[in-house]
Amino acid sequence: MNANGIINMITRMIFRKVMNKGVNAGIDKAFGKGKKPQDMTPEERQQARQGKQNARRARQAARIARRAGRM
Repeated sequence: MNANGIINMITRMIFRKVMNKGVNAGIDKAFGKGKKPQDMTPEERQQARQGKQNARRARQAARIARRAGRM
């Protein structure tokens, strides 16, 4: 492997980490951190649980979209 290939590989690794952090930060910002479970009513707990599931799905969709973009 030549120097150009090594530089490209390292650049891709760094870019991937930065992109993942940015996507995760955006999702966290959109869905918010929320309150502690002890301070919530049962309805709020259920809504928080659904929000976490939606955030997990959004991260997964972003990951799949990035993979599809590489092809």
